[in-house]
Amino acid sequence: MSIHRKSRFEVNIMKQAGNVVALVHAAMKDAVKEGVTTKELDDLAYKIIKQNKADPTFLGYHGFPASICASVNEQVVHGIPSDNVILKNGDIISIDIGATFKGFVGDSAWTYPVGEISDDKKMLLEATEKSLFAGLEFMKSNERLENVAGAIEDVAKKYNLGIVRQYGGHGVGRSMHEDPFVFNYRTNNGLILQRGMVIAIEPMLNLGGDDVEVLEDDWTVVTADKKPSAHFEHTVHVTDDGPEILTKLL
Repeated sequence: MSIHRKSRFEVNIMKQAGNVVALVHAAMKDAVKEGVTTKELDDLAYKIIKQNKADPTFLGYHGFPASICASVNEQVVHGIPSDNVILKNGDIISIDIGATFKGFVGDSAWTYPVGEISDDKKMLLEATEKSLFAGLEFMKSNERLENVAGAIEDVAKKYNLGIVRQYGGHGVGRSMHEDPFVFNYRTNNGLILQRGMVIAIEPMLNLGGDDVEVLEDDWTVVTADKKPSAHFEHTVHVTDDGPEILTKLL
């Protein structure tokens, strides 16, 4: 495993990449509503990223055809935006956004309600967001990465939610996916966090079981039981004093 610890200079560039991602999320919060297509959301994201002198990290990544991942209801992650997917009242949509600025990546996901959603979906969104911030509390020097994973798992268990086990967080830098990989449950990982590490923490929790499968498009991941899933993610810099969230507005 090769983990590149970032300098303050590199972290400052990553803050700017993260700011672009946060600007897109701010726009998504307003744009997500009944009757909107996921392709319209993708077009808006592309426009904002380019206006801010960045590039959409996802577009063309291993052949991915869009600037955002837009995953609706039982779709967990990697949903492909489409003119044929029209949001309706009661849906939830997970929007994953990556922006590359001056060679460095910002990566963040959030799950949004469309209109009025069920109490079960509200609980799912609240609990998954809680699990993200529970994990972030341990993102500081000399903590074990395992404690981040364990904090996420504990929230999932408290709310009796399924944990997506095949996908998780990851290092971020000049590449969107760097070491280390971060599971959202305990695995006896002995890695000690050090100042300068930059890692995306991203719990994906399900209203049903853990199991997921990939659709025929070779991208879209869905829950095997077709129950809703939520996804929350921030890119975070490890410091001696705690987590520095890079994917937020400057």
